[in-house]
Amino acid sequence: MFKKIITVTYLLFLPLFLRCQTPDTAAQKISLLFIGDIMGHDTQIKAAEIPGTGKYDYNGIFDYLREETGEPDLAVANLEVTLAGRPYVGYPQFSSPAALATACLNAGINCLVTANNHSVDRGMPGITGTIHRLDSIGMPHTGTFTSTSAKDSLQPLILTANDISVAILNYTYGTNELRVPQPAIVNMLNKELIIADIKKAREKKPDILVLYLHWGTEYDTIPSRDQTELADCLLDRGADLIIGSHPHVLQKMMWYKDDSLKYGKAVVYSLGNFVSNQRKERTDGGSMIRLEMVKKGDAIEITEAGYYLTWVYTPIMNGIRKFYILPCSKFENDPGFFPLNDDYVQMKNFISISRRLLNRENLNLNEYRYLDGRWTLNY
Repeated sequence: MFKKIITVTYLLFLPLFLRCQTPDTAAQKISLLFIGDIMGHDTQIKAAEIPGTGKYDYNGIFDYLREETGEPDLAVANLEVTLAGRPYVGYPQFSSPAALATACLNAGINCLVTANNHSVDRGMPGITGTIHRLDSIGMPHTGTFTSTSAKDSLQPLILTANDISVAILNYTYGTNELRVPQPAIVNMLNKELIIADIKKAREKKPDILVLYLHWGTEYDTIPSRDQTELADCLLDRGADLIIGSHPHVLQKMMWYKDDSLKYGKAVVYSLGNFVSNQRKERTDGGSMIRLEMVKKGDAIEITEAGYYLTWVYTPIMNGIRKFYILPCSKFENDPGFFPLNDDYVQMKNFISISRRLLNRENLNLNEYRYLDGRWTLNY
């Protein structure tokens, strides 16, 4: 397990120390990693099953990018399944083994957001089961709550690393027309609600305020006017970073480092799929956004911003389809890694169309490339 010092503070101000390491020498700097949709289709569940044991192991999906997920001070991902217990099923009403969340924790991911259109897939047992299973492994989370009182005491989620505090709020556009069972709460994408929550979060004086928004149109690579207008509004009302999920494809990334009105803020409209069994063009991969931020007095600013392209490799081994997340730049010039050339061609196609989109649409956010044994921003 990757070692990081992360303090979790809720409105009750009760600290929970999740990991230990020697103090960071750069105490006023923080590195953040934001990750897209973690799905749980039937084939993924089968791939993780340990035959004859009734147990599951998802650790292998991270075999090729633990360096990238484990290195930042704080890594946050969208958990787009419930952990409701058996029966374990995929689309359309997801319930995955809790081993999926454990593998995320083992790979260095130290926060999961849970408000998305699949939050209510398994009703109240799905909401409470997800919350309790994440709590049981020490994984911080936000977006869904067992009750209004739980939301009031646990929101905003505040994580602290290197003496820099990060508040996280999470909302979804809907729950696939499934009613949210009482007394549970799933944070909904309501502008006035979010503005009120931003105001409350700001009263806690976090250094950074992040909104994780489940929004947009599935499979559309261009954010809608509603998305861009809402993003502008929420940045104006106090959000520092907006991270988007739901479309299952990449959308543009904006770092306003030279904008007088939005100075130092950033919006990532969609990170795409981190891991899933979606194999159509553009849905077979996604990106991870890495930000470096520095605190100077009471002010904090982004000093570096970039993205890793990632692709989901699904070879068949011993008759079972397996799942591995590949950091694209490490493998794009290594066709010998792939026993089947078709897999290499599919990954190269994902890289090509993703770069065309992001090179055209992004603002000040460039790709990390793996060159001479290390990651470098491709300016």
